[in-house]
Formats: sequence, structure tokens, C-alpha cells
Amino acid sequence: MDNTLLHSSIDFGAMKRDIYAFLCHHRILPQGLSMDTHTTSTIIAEAMNTGQLSEDLRQAMWNIAKEHEMRGMMGAELEAGASELVQHLHGQMHLAIVTNNAVEAAMAALEENRIAQYFDLIIGREAMGLLKPAPDGYLEVLKHFPHTSPKEWLSVGDAWVDGTASESAGIPFIAYRGNIARMNSMGVFPLAEIQHIEEVIDYLQPRITK
Repeated sequence: MDNTLLHSSIDFGAMKRDIYAFLCHHRILPQGLSMDTHTTSTIIAEAMNTGQLSEDLRQAMWNIAKEHEMRGMMGAELEAGASELVQHLHGQMHLAIVTNNAVEAAMAALEENRIAQYFDLIIGREAMGLLKPAPDGYLEVLKHFPHTSPKEWLSVGDAWVDGTASESAGIPFIAYRGNIARMNSMGVFPLAEIQHIEEVIDYLQPRITK
């Protein structure tokens, strides 16, 4: 969702550092993890894998993320062409959002931009076991639409974690203004690369009409 449908100003670097500092302070994770190779979601996965997060610490960790998300989503504007795209696709095929953000932050931004009603399903982190790059969010979408197969879907995102999660669920992935070299280095090889969000229509034919 971030930087795919919405151009948010979430400071993901600061979020990652704040959460890591919190986890180190409470001795859940050791000092010295590489911030270059980790994302917020992989830091959180490392913490959860320790089995040492109490419910209170877990909630406090998510609150740090939520504060960054709510702040960064305030006044977030749509990517160019996003509104026209979702309105065009609405009613012709299923539309779903999978975001590592809290669903409250996601809904606030989507409703502010008046596009929430065009989506059949919005999966925030509350509905996932593990965050992207794990495939849990995409698998949850497939559960909601059991009459569809993974290959009938297309996923669009800007980051390697989107691609890894999507491909792990068997869903073809399209990179939108992504760092392809970084994606390839992480084992992600998109079906296509696009620079304008409305270009996704070219990969949905012949299922829809322009």
C-alpha cells in the first residue's frame, strides 16, 4: 500500500531503529544486528522467534510502529493514477490490500482519500501470523476467495518484502518503481516492472476491458 497506492511519509528507518532500540533495551534482541539487511518486519520476526516477548512488551512494540504509521499517514496522498485505476477495476475483479501497517492507520488514509470502498478486503498486520516478507497476508487473501487460485491474482508492490511474500504464496508479482537490483539480490524476480500504476492493466488482459 505504501508508495504503491498511497504516497505516505512514514519514516520506516526511524520506525525500525526505535523498535530495535526498544527490543534491545528489554533484552529481547542483542545489540549489533545489521540495520542494512533488516527491515522493521524482519526485526519483529527475530523478536517473536525468541519466545521472550510478553503480551505487554508485544503490545508496546506494536504501539511504536502504530505511532509512526499514524503520523506518516496523516495527509498521505494517492499515487498518480491510483484512484482512476481502482475505480476502473472495481466490480470487474477482486481487489485486496495486504499491508504490514495497522489496519486502523491504513483505513484512515484510504478513507481520507475516498478509495476504501473500492476494495473487497483489506488485510492489516492484525490478520497475519507473520508480516511480509512472510506470505501470511497473501495466504489470508486466498482463504477469503477460495474459488480463486494464486495464479489468477497479481500483486503489485515497491519493495522486496512484497515480492518475497507474494511469490511465496504463489502469486505473480509486479514491481512498481522498485529497486530491481535490490529485489534480485533478495531472490525476487518480478513478472514485470512498471513506472506508472495504471500500467498494471496491461497485465490483467483479457480479464478486463480498458
